[in-house]
Amino acid sequence: QVQLVESGGGLVQAGGSLRLSCAASGIAFSRYAMGWYRQAPGKQRELVASIMSAGGTNYVDSVKGRFTISRDNARNMVWLQMNSLRPEDTAVYYCAPTWYGPLDDWGQGTQVTVAS
Repeated sequence: QVQLVESGGGLVQAGGSLRLSCAASGIAFSRYAMGWYRQAPGKQRELVASIMSAGGTNYVDSVKGRFTISRDNARNMVWLQMNSLRPEDTAVYYCAPTWYGPLDDWGQGTQVTVAS
């Protein structure tokens, strides 16, 4: 059974930083690209950053230059370093393999709230 446990969210002022962590189990972690997703109230979940098994990364335009995704295949961990946070970054953040769909076993997510 896949388990994804996100942590590290919180309340920060605009311009601040947070580092999110994700511990994955029950999957062949090193084989898969992993992503950080977010869902703001009233909006669909969106993929904001992804990292290939070998380390190549991609970011949605709104977070480029501010967010950095990284992974450790030996520890089945993924991180998202978020700098220069903006109020529009407020959302629940989730990690998951990039092939995940809405019916897969998502974690509980971690709330990020950026105050203006």
